[in-house]
Amino acid sequence: MENETPRTQTFFRFEDLRIYHKALDYIDWVYNATGLFPSDHSSELINRFNAAAQNIALYISEGSARNKSQFVYYLKMAKSSIRECVVYTSVAEKQGLITETLVDESRTFLMEMTKMIGALIGSLQKSNHKNNSKPYHSAKPEGEFQPEPQEIIEDDLSTEIFGN
Repeated sequence: MENETPRTQTFFRFEDLRIYHKALDYIDWVYNATGLFPSDHSSELINRFNAAAQNIALYISEGSARNKSQFVYYLKMAKSSIRECVVYTSVAEKQGLITETLVDESRTFLMEMTKMIGALIGSLQKSNHKNNSKPYHSAKPEGEFQPEPQEIIEDDLSTEIFGN
């Protein structure tokens, strides 16, 4: 028992998601990369690139507070923001604002996040399908209260979804 470290959970469950932390790392990367841009002619690109990077994390956090089907929707919105970042990376490269090395770093981040979100969506849909294939309510007597199931992330997904 002494060797076991207790799993610390945060109040906000999305903070336990590996993809959320990857998105935060990408936000830092974008801030650092756009900080190298000359501010005279690229401020609009800087603002849009930073906003798109932030939206990845924001959609993940917002979706995590919803039911599974809504979470999947928000994860798809996060993937849309990832595609925006691909475009901004390409624009910055064509404008000569970032090096080929930085382009590769950005694309690597974006591909990894796309794969992680895809896996998370697959897990959520698989568990949602599994839950939908079993009827929740059995025949119940008239007037007997039976609570509705909550659509939350199941613990059996934790190893695939959460970092701990």
